Amino acid sequence: MRIFISTGEVSGDLQGSLLIAALQRQAVAAGIELEIVALGGDKMAVAGAKILGNTSGIGSMGILESLPYVLPTLRVQRQAIAYLKQHPPDLVVLIDYMGPNIGIGSYMQKHLPNVPVAYYIAPQEWVWSMSLQNTSRIVGFTDKLLAIFPEEARYFSRNGANVTWVGHPLIDRMQDAPSREIARAELGIDAEQIAIALLPASRSQELKYLLPVIFQAAQNIQTKLPTAHFWIPLSLEVYRKPIEEAVKHYGLRATILSGKQKEVFAAADFAITKSGTVNLELALLNVPQVVVYRLHPVTAWIARTILRGSIPFASPPNLVVMKPIVPELLQEQATPENITQAAMELLLNPQKREQTLADYQQMRQCLGELGVCDRAAQEILQMLGSGEC
Repeated sequence: MRIFISTGEVSGDLQGSLLIAALQRQAVAAGIELEIVALGGDKMAVAGAKILGNTSGIGSMGILESLPYVLPTLRVQRQAIAYLKQHPPDLVVLIDYMGPNIGIGSYMQKHLPNVPVAYYIAPQEWVWSMSLQNTSRIVGFTDKLLAIFPEEARYFSRNGANVTWVGHPLIDRMQDAPSREIARAELGIDAEQIAIALLPASRSQELKYLLPVIFQAAQNIQTKLPTAHFWIPLSLEVYRKPIEEAVKHYGLRATILSGKQKEVFAAADFAITKSGTVNLELALLNVPQVVVYRLHPVTAWIARTILRGSIPFASPPNLVVMKPIVPELLQEQATPENITQAAMELLLNPQKREQTLADYQQMRQCLGELGVCDRAAQEILQMLGSGEC
């Protein structure tokens, strides 16, 4: 059985790799031999997929920010459609990555209507949709939507999709994270040392808009807490050089690591981070955090004018419970001074820290039970057997 999977960006590559591992496990149990072909990245390749195009670095947030990626996105989308035309799969799985995946899904609906399509981790239309146009397209070509957030499941179900809520896959991923003690021993962090994780970028635009304010705040914190040390896990190796140069420029006592994200998170006392999947990973490991995000001013103005404040929150932990359990400093509020103030409060105020941990526990209850990826894989393999379409 051939499954085609399409996703993009760093987070999609991670989620795709977790799903592929579960599909392989469930296929062995069911006596099915799988071939998995994908748009994705290195993690998915390691998990066993044949990668048609590496999309882990193709992605952006915002209107102007997306312009450099229009042609690369169209290229991989055409590449995928050409492959699907020549080698029709038994099933297609789409993971987030709205632009290309809507194109691929629409192609499947028109030209290969007998091939079932599953959407696992749908685009966040339930958060920021301006109209039902894209929602209707997704519902139209999707035979089964596997939701990871309760509100996502409710939204798409209300709009006519066949939805199963499976829970959030990070519940599974963070189970094998090391304990704080083991992580600190592995990284060589003394028990008394303050370890702060810095997560400035998983997209190239974030090196421009986020890294300077985050590193300036880190410099301020370093002045106030001379024993603090910063730990920077790379999302992509290509970002090492600009981050090394920035560390030197701001005079930070920092260690840059590849392939040690879970260890850094488990060891950290606190994190300053961009908005994204990493916010949930930190929350599941009980690491207090300040979330920062900035876009091009024109993009921000257009978004505010059109959306008129309809986006309640930016970070996943806040979206899960629909209340501000982690501080979000967005656009003009994302200044080094504001980041420093919020960070010092979480680092030095025990009450604030305890409240964050209690809120994390509430959030955790909304993410489902262990076995998320295996549940998703079972739902997908059942589609192979039943020929849902």
